[in-house]
Amino acid sequence: MEELPNCPKCNCEYTYEDGSLIICPECAHEWSADAANQEEEEFTVKDSNGATLRSGDDVTVIKDLKVKGSSSVVKVGTKIKNIRLVESADDHNIDCKISGVGAIKITPKYVKKS
Repeated sequence: MEELPNCPKCNCEYTYEDGSLIICPECAHEWSADAANQEEEEFTVKDSNGATLRSGDDVTVIKDLKVKGSSSVVKVGTKIKNIRLVESADDHNIDCKISGVGAIKITPKYVKKS
Protein backbone atom coordinates (compact mmCIF):
# COMPACT_ATOMS: atom_id res chain seq x y z
CA MET A 1 0.00 0.00 0.00
CA GLU A 2 1.27 3.46 -0.95
CA GLU A 3 1.92 5.83 1.96
CA LEU A 4 0.17 9.18 1.57
CA PRO A 5 1.91 12.47 2.40
CA ASN A 6 1.04 14.52 5.47
CA CYS A 7 -1.24 17.52 5.01
CA PRO A 8 0.77 20.57 3.81
CA LYS A 9 -1.39 22.94 5.91
CA CYS A 10 -1.68 21.25 9.31
CA ASN A 11 0.79 18.33 8.95
CA CYS A 12 -1.91 15.78 9.82
CA GLU A 13 -0.82 12.22 9.11
CA TYR A 14 -4.34 10.81 8.63
CA THR A 15 -4.85 11.93 5.01
CA TYR A 16 -6.89 9.83 2.60
CA GLU A 17 -7.52 9.58 -1.14
CA ASP A 18 -10.82 10.43 -2.78
CA GLY A 19 -10.49 9.85 -6.49
CA SER A 20 -7.57 11.96 -7.70
CA LEU A 21 -7.53 14.18 -4.59
CA ILE A 22 -5.86 13.75 -1.23
CA ILE A 23 -7.96 15.08 1.67
CA CYS A 24 -7.08 16.01 5.24
CA PRO A 25 -9.82 15.06 7.75
CA GLU A 26 -8.67 17.61 10.35
CA CYS A 27 -8.56 20.84 8.33
CA ALA A 28 -10.50 19.71 5.21
CA HIS A 29 -7.66 20.78 2.89
CA GLU A 30 -7.80 19.09 -0.53
CA TRP A 31 -4.93 18.79 -3.02
CA SER A 32 -3.77 16.53 -5.80
CA ALA A 33 -0.57 14.52 -5.50
CA ASP A 34 0.74 16.13 -8.70
CA ALA A 35 0.13 19.64 -7.32
CA ALA A 36 2.06 18.82 -4.15
CA ASN A 37 5.10 17.82 -6.21
CA GLN A 38 4.86 20.97 -8.36
CA GLU A 39 4.61 23.27 -5.32
CA GLU A 40 7.91 21.92 -3.97
CA GLU A 41 9.62 22.54 -7.31
CA GLU A 42 8.08 26.04 -7.71
CA PHE A 43 9.60 27.47 -4.49
CA THR A 44 12.13 30.03 -5.67
CA VAL A 45 13.79 32.98 -3.99
CA LYS A 46 14.99 36.01 -5.93
CA ASP A 47 17.45 38.64 -4.71
CA SER A 48 17.09 42.43 -5.07
CA ASN A 49 18.22 42.27 -8.72
CA GLY A 50 15.91 39.40 -9.66
CA ALA A 51 18.59 36.69 -9.75
CA THR A 52 17.41 33.29 -8.53
CA LEU A 53 19.07 32.19 -5.30
CA ARG A 54 19.87 28.60 -4.35
CA SER A 55 21.00 27.07 -1.08
CA GLY A 56 24.79 27.29 -0.80
CA ASP A 57 25.08 30.59 -2.73
CA ASP A 58 27.09 33.57 -1.50
CA VAL A 59 25.32 36.92 -1.18
CA THR A 60 26.19 40.53 -0.27
CA VAL A 61 24.05 42.79 1.94
CA ILE A 62 22.86 45.95 0.11
CA LYS A 63 21.40 47.86 3.09
CA ASP A 64 22.32 48.29 6.76
CA LEU A 65 20.21 45.78 8.69
CA LYS A 66 19.40 46.15 12.37
CA VAL A 67 19.44 42.83 14.18
CA LYS A 68 16.20 42.40 16.08
CA GLY A 69 16.72 41.98 19.84
CA SER A 70 20.29 43.23 19.69
CA SER A 71 22.20 46.47 19.26
CA SER A 72 24.28 45.02 16.39
CA VAL A 73 23.98 46.09 12.78
CA VAL A 74 24.85 44.14 9.64
CA LYS A 75 26.61 46.72 7.45
CA VAL A 76 26.27 47.28 3.70
CA GLY A 77 28.76 45.15 1.77
CA THR A 78 28.85 42.32 4.30
CA LYS A 79 29.43 39.06 2.43
CA ILE A 80 27.43 36.06 3.56
CA LYS A 81 28.63 32.63 2.47
CA ASN A 82 26.70 29.41 2.14
CA ILE A 83 23.12 30.60 2.65
CA ARG A 84 20.25 28.20 3.26
CA LEU A 85 16.81 28.83 1.74
CA VAL A 86 13.69 28.07 3.77
CA GLU A 87 9.99 28.64 3.18
CA SER A 88 8.74 31.22 5.64
CA ALA A 89 5.42 32.97 6.18
CA ASP A 90 7.10 36.27 7.07
CA ASP A 91 9.34 36.56 3.93
CA HIS A 92 12.59 35.86 5.82
CA ASN A 93 13.59 33.08 3.43
CA ILE A 94 17.37 33.15 3.96
CA ASP A 95 18.97 31.44 6.96
CA CYS A 96 22.64 32.24 7.45
CA LYS A 97 25.46 32.74 9.92
CA ILE A 98 27.34 36.03 10.04
CA SER A 99 30.57 36.30 12.00
CA GLY A 100 30.18 38.72 14.91
CA VAL A 101 26.39 38.51 14.77
CA GLY A 102 25.46 34.82 14.71
CA ALA A 103 22.64 32.95 13.02
CA ILE A 104 19.95 35.17 11.52
CA LYS A 105 17.16 35.16 8.94
CA ILE A 106 17.18 37.76 6.16
CA THR A 107 14.62 38.96 3.64
CA PRO A 108 15.94 38.38 0.07
CA LYS A 109 15.20 41.95 -1.05
CA TYR A 110 18.14 43.16 1.09
CA VAL A 111 20.81 40.99 -0.57
CA LYS A 112 22.34 40.51 -4.01
CA LYS A 113 23.99 37.41 -5.37
CA SER A 114 27.80 37.52 -5.33
